[in-house]
Amino acid sequence: MTDSNGNHNSNEEQIKYWNAKAGAVWVAQQEHLDHLLTPLSEAGLAAAKFAAHESALDIGCGCGDTSIALGASQSSGAVTGMDISEPMLAHAKVRAGAMPNVNFKQADAATAEFDGQYDLLFSRFGVMFFFDPKAAFKNLHKALKPSGRMVFVCWQPPSENPWMSLAGKAVQPFMPPAVIPPNPHAPGPFAFSDPAHVLNILTDAGFANVQIESFNTPLHIADNLDDALYFQTQIGPAANAVATLESAAKDQALNAVKEMFRPHVTREGLNLEAAVWIVSAEKAV
Repeated sequence: MTDSNGNHNSNEEQIKYWNAKAGAVWVAQQEHLDHLLTPLSEAGLAAAKFAAHESALDIGCGCGDTSIALGASQSSGAVTGMDISEPMLAHAKVRAGAMPNVNFKQADAATAEFDGQYDLLFSRFGVMFFFDPKAAFKNLHKALKPSGRMVFVCWQPPSENPWMSLAGKAVQPFMPPAVIPPNPHAPGPFAFSDPAHVLNILTDAGFANVQIESFNTPLHIADNLDDALYFQTQIGPAANAVATLESAAKDQALNAVKEMFRPHVTREGLNLEAAVWIVSAEKAV
């Protein structure tokens, strides 16, 4: 498979990643993550305006939080949660129980076959991992009815997200230097942090009336410093340090994270700012 620039590759790397340890970790951390992301999920769902008798595709649905929320908001609406991760989808199915209007499908939305069956495409942090985003969104364009729309939530730059970037700054001195400078648009959490890049992708993919709105809110990371540090060792830059570094350097890196967080802990625990883009678009026909 080649991307839109003629480079040979595919989403196989992401499929392998999310079906291995990453998927298991997100299942284990599901409750904490859903609680953490609640303000951002609610903002995205409010923008989606899912209505009665509509059909929705939840792209990169993970453990099913937003699919279940969409289905619960409209009992007459049909929701399909789609993800590449089998362990996360298995957990999502258990969580959804017998909800008759919510189902889950293991597939890669970048290449899945669509036939204009959805009123709404929705995603909370599930669309930044496509190897070839232009091709992926051209394919997703086919999933919408002529009057259909898309709404997704993606991260603004790390500098605007101290809840993630502080740990990254703390561990960076202990990590091996990068062989080549990282590509800011490479698949990953911050691939869509540049709104001009997002606009270009969606316009080229055939979407119209693209709107990119900023949303900022504090997130409750943990009730205390030790819990905050544990969570960071499961997901994010500190987790990468734990997986990469040997014992002495690992201990130093984690202590650096702890000290980076310490000034921000209050009686309420550790609350740090987060910033996302809420992106909406319509199908151009």
